[in-house]
Amino acid sequence: MHIQVVLFDGFDPLDAIAPYEVLYAGGSAADGAVTVELVTAEGPREVVSGIGGLTLRAVGALDPERADMLLVPGASGRVGEPGEAPEEEVGVGERKQDELIPVLLGRTLTTELPALLKQAMDDPDITVATVCGGSLVLAMAGLLEGRHATTHHMGLPLLDATGAHAIRARIVDDGDLITGAGVTSGLDLGLYLLEREVGPRVAHAVEELFSHERRGTVWRAQGPTPTTL
Repeated sequence: MHIQVVLFDGFDPLDAIAPYEVLYAGGSAADGAVTVELVTAEGPREVVSGIGGLTLRAVGALDPERADMLLVPGASGRVGEPGEAPEEEVGVGERKQDELIPVLLGRTLTTELPALLKQAMDDPDITVATVCGGSLVLAMAGLLEGRHATTHHMGLPLLDATGAHAIRARIVDDGDLITGAGVTSGLDLGLYLLEREVGPRVAHAVEELFSHERRGTVWRAQGPTPTTL
């Protein structure tokens, strides 16, 4: 299984690196059954995150023809005050530090990323996973209508407003769409993906290696509807 972790300008480093490390370790523990790489819609390049200019290098291009799974992180920046309006647009190729998270997420819609994500979402053989605001990238591109998904708790109203069924859960498994909540859920998402795609023994081995116990119940649209507690 080949997994592409998708970077974009202003991405949150922990959203990307936490699942990357978990999945990479899983591949090592499973004799190469999982491979993972950092990519962008534009191809190999240096990608500046939203935290202090921290930069990662994407080694490949996002290519749904090559990937079995895409993993989309969220953005890192300022949440902003209620009613705060974005500042003036920066020029092409320019960016500011500490921009509003909605601005960073919205800027992805001006790239080739939405079209590539739609291609992946339309392919039943490709699983798309997200961490934190990564699900909002999909939602803002109109790709999550009618789907069950989660995101950072502060973004749940926006997710719901796009037509998705926003679920307040650590991880939501909606078949070929798997979403994680807040930033640190990337660890839990990576371990769940290993368990689901490779097996629980490999996931447990990586869990022990990282000294991290997964949190929360994985929500699925299965079983009886619970009564009010």
